Amino acid sequence: MSQRKYFGTDGVRGEVGGATINAEFALRLGYAAGRVLSRLSPPERGRPAVLIGKDTRISGYMLESALEAGLSAAGIDVLLAGPIPTPAIAYLTRALRLVAGIVISASHNPYQDNGIKFFSAQGMKLPDEIEEQIEAAISEPLGCVGSEALGRARRVDDAAGRYIEFCKSTFPNELDLSGMKIVVDAAHGAAYNVAPHVFRELGADVYAIGCQPDGFNINEGVGALHPEALAAEVQARGADIGIALDGDADRLQVVDGSGRLYNGDELLYAIVRGRIDDGQRVEGVVGTLMTNFGFEKRMGDMGISFERAKVGDRYVLEAMLERGWLYGGESSGHLICLDCHTTGDGIIAALQVLTALRRSGRTLAEQVAELKMYPQKMVNVPLAPGMRWQDHAGLARARAAVEDQLAGRGRVLIRASGTEPKLRLMVEAEDAALAERGVRQLVAVDLAKA
Repeated sequence: MSQRKYFGTDGVRGEVGGATINAEFALRLGYAAGRVLSRLSPPERGRPAVLIGKDTRISGYMLESALEAGLSAAGIDVLLAGPIPTPAIAYLTRALRLVAGIVISASHNPYQDNGIKFFSAQGMKLPDEIEEQIEAAISEPLGCVGSEALGRARRVDDAAGRYIEFCKSTFPNELDLSGMKIVVDAAHGAAYNVAPHVFRELGADVYAIGCQPDGFNINEGVGALHPEALAAEVQARGADIGIALDGDADRLQVVDGSGRLYNGDELLYAIVRGRIDDGQRVEGVVGTLMTNFGFEKRMGDMGISFERAKVGDRYVLEAMLERGWLYGGESSGHLICLDCHTTGDGIIAALQVLTALRRSGRTLAEQVAELKMYPQKMVNVPLAPGMRWQDHAGLARARAAVEDQLAGRGRVLIRASGTEPKLRLMVEAEDAALAERGVRQLVAVDLAKA
């Protein structure tokens, strides 16, 4: 793949007012995307249309208007969904037979940041080659189709309602959530007017927090990144379970009635075990480089194939599609169930966890009891610019020594940060002291010496 200037693993993202997240760039991006996407739509289907959704950041108004103008100038009709979860755009793009969907969101970042990402007509991230074509078109001069060919814009008034019904459809008809007390934390983000309705309409007694967005408070002290607020509310309310989403609602963390937090690895296991208990065959599961070694070992004990992808739900999905597997996810809470949706979805993942609990009659702690998470120790060390740590003989010797000590009872992960000049050194082991000792051996290596 060629080096891309604007698109990262999850679209274009940055600080509002910076080089890319501004009105002028959004206008150019909309026009460039419109020109490329118009070639993907068969002429017999008429003028192509794109759906735009956003989270609750104040900058969403500016970027939405600029994208709309650029797309219209390229002859693309625009449907506006307003604040709505990222996975809702993936679903609605597919359901409405549109050429693409666009999400304006920086997910778990603070309000000063924003981003723009695209979904294909199939409800998945745009292929790399299409993003590269859009990148190439950004530098071309802005133009405008003739007045008779300009795109029109309209609001999709029932977007939230459509998505609520879709989420509910992934929960079995013979089950409900009656008798359950659930705290839902929407991070003052895109799911604030969606998530509470989903669980309430399925019969739960719902208490909502993080559902009062003001344009500036997204992810601030609430949501999947700050589950301590949810844990406190669950215990104060005497609730059975708490569900925390992030700013665009594609990430999930769960707290049980005792205040214990469950991460993505544990929740993915709860879903997979539920499928097996229900008599379904699970051939394989995709995790990432950061998935706990205990999860990998448990999959092996259950006779389920396991593979690690690079960090990022995009890469998890690619690996799942390549192997024809239905389940995958990240420790951070991006969970993908391809038998329910085409992308990671925090609300739908929560419903799959609840399905497993309702059918089994177990608590979440009981559902994941056989999954033994390994203690993990990670240290970041400075990395000189341009240094090829992969070729460092001393580090290679230290790694081999630690792996010998682990003897299959853990693993070593060494990887460079994608955002700062640091090397991440991680050891997982059955015993916390063994993990600590292994990391100390790795840190002791002088990276400045060959």
